[in-house]
Amino acid sequence: MENGEQGACEPDGPFSASPENASPVTATSYPISLELKNSEREKETSQDAVLSENVTNSTVTGSIIEDNKTLMWSVATFHETIQCEKLHLDLGHFPRKAVQQDYRMPDVITVRVQTDPDTFQDVAVKIERPTFRKPFLGGFKNRITGVEFHNTGSQTVPKKRPEKGTTLFCRETQTVFQKNKCQQTANPTSTQMTKVGLYVSSVTDKLITPGKYFTAEEYHKCRLEAVIVLQKYFRRWRARNLVQKLKEEKRLRLAWETQEELKKKKENEDKVRRERERRLNPKTKEDFELLYHALESWRQEEIERINATLTGAERKAALCGLLEEEAQLIASIGRHKLNADEENQHKAVLHFLSKCAQPKRWKAYDGKTTEMDTPYTLRARELLEIYHSVSMNDIPQDERVDVLLTLRCTVEEHACELTKEIVELIDREVDLMSREVKECNLEGLRKRICTLFLQYIKTPKFNPEVAKILKVPPDPIKLYKNVNFCRSCENYLPSTEFPVPANSRTIGRCHLCCKLDNEARQRESFLKYRLILENLRKSEADYQDDTKIVFLVQLQDLQYVIENIWGCQSALSACSDLYDLVMVRWDKQMEWSPWNTILLTKDEADAHLKLCNLQEAYEAAFIHRIKQKHIRAKKYFAQIPAMTSFLPRSNKQANAS
Repeated sequence: MENGEQGACEPDGPFSASPENASPVTATSYPISLELKNSEREKETSQDAVLSENVTNSTVTGSIIEDNKTLMWSVATFHETIQCEKLHLDLGHFPRKAVQQDYRMPDVITVRVQTDPDTFQDVAVKIERPTFRKPFLGGFKNRITGVEFHNTGSQTVPKKRPEKGTTLFCRETQTVFQKNKCQQTANPTSTQMTKVGLYVSSVTDKLITPGKYFTAEEYHKCRLEAVIVLQKYFRRWRARNLVQKLKEEKRLRLAWETQEELKKKKENEDKVRRERERRLNPKTKEDFELLYHALESWRQEEIERINATLTGAERKAALCGLLEEEAQLIASIGRHKLNADEENQHKAVLHFLSKCAQPKRWKAYDGKTTEMDTPYTLRARELLEIYHSVSMNDIPQDERVDVLLTLRCTVEEHACELTKEIVELIDREVDLMSREVKECNLEGLRKRICTLFLQYIKTPKFNPEVAKILKVPPDPIKLYKNVNFCRSCENYLPSTEFPVPANSRTIGRCHLCCKLDNEARQRESFLKYRLILENLRKSEADYQDDTKIVFLVQLQDLQYVIENIWGCQSALSACSDLYDLVMVRWDKQMEWSPWNTILLTKDEADAHLKLCNLQEAYEAAFIHRIKQKHIRAKKYFAQIPAMTSFLPRSNKQANAS
């Protein structure tokens, strides 16, 4: 209430101080108002005067008011209510507690909140009533007022354990249950016998004769013998099962060994058959390498035999005859090579055209492959079908004429010297066929048409899709950036035509010159090393740990490692069959490198990769021998600049020093 205003406190109800239901502490609420009747003011004054002697002090809103002050001194504002407590010292006048009326809070109350200095807002507050009875946690009592205060707990509902969906049972302890039972009858009984005046039938009676008396020792001895008999039968049953299990394991082991032996025998037979087929009908470069290698081996054996058995003129004559036989065999191999080159060239052309006609493919997020045809791929597919038809032989004359007309309509879309020549050859063949010329006389003309049409297909202007696959780009400026000079054949070739070992510093001879030199002099076969390198790269790709060294190592580097470091034999069994040898990681936790590898057979490699601790699996002497081979490989590859970055730091420092 402001200083310049006059006001009075009006009690909510009449004040009563009867000793029947009064208390030493009296609580009264007074609303603040500016207007108050004189009669009510006098009445309140008289009541305060009566109680003034017995009142020690008053409390308003948690603060104590002195005796010489009135309610006007309170800090209450307009339209507020003052709650007062008066403490009386006259306990004789107030002997008992006042009976408090039960108060029930409503479900929703309104609270006035001051948002601004001059603005108030009413907020509705919902009262949440407890759904369970709170436990009694103790408390204390005010000895003056007699009011009891209880300790409070958490005001949250206890959390229920989630149901697991299964019924749980308590597990009892596995102890022996003892139960005492009395064998004596509850009531005394008697038996009835036959006597005078009473007949009892003996039909159901049994005659029991006492047997042999068993002592405790005899009883336990009999039990022990029975237990021994049971143990004998059980052990016999168990031994029989164990023997049957061992027999079954032995049978399976022998069957597996027999199967593996047959499998290896079949693989060897297939390998021999494939090699024989390769030598009889060579088709690839590897096949001709095997032929020249076999020819060189035969020549060396014959020279040793001649030198060991013949001397003088006979030796010279035998060597001349051997030279003539070698020349005939080389000529025969050359004829096979011409036939194989012609067949391989036709297959290469078909593969080239099929690659141009393939649709665009990519994988979606769900792993499925999506294919899409573009106008360029459709054009390439159309030209491929026409080429197939043109290159076919032994077809009727009418179908041949239709194919030639289709070819003519296709090439006439573009006018140039090439298309004009193709059209002239088509007209010439149609004219010759109308004159019933034999087909054997038309083979040259048809080959010429196929050759010119293939040239037409390889022109990017007529077939745009082919520009992405041609080895020689149409733009000569791009070719100049990646061209090297071969000093042997004196030709300018792309860098892909040159073998580049890891330790080479300059560009040497091209692949063709190296092949001719090998066929003329050494006649070595690199097929075995090539298979080992392919298997090694395939196995390293399966690890998916971003290994790099295995793809930097070339065929010549791998050949040096196998021949000079590992001696072309397995580190465990000393097997020298290179077709059965593979290179794997020595420590499978690290990426493959020439200083982290071991040469083993296929079965030994499978068993080696299953090991978890190499120190426990191998002897110290074997591990030391493998480490020595790794050190030799490090010294060799440390000279290669491309391998320096992959060497361990300690080795780099040692090499630098």
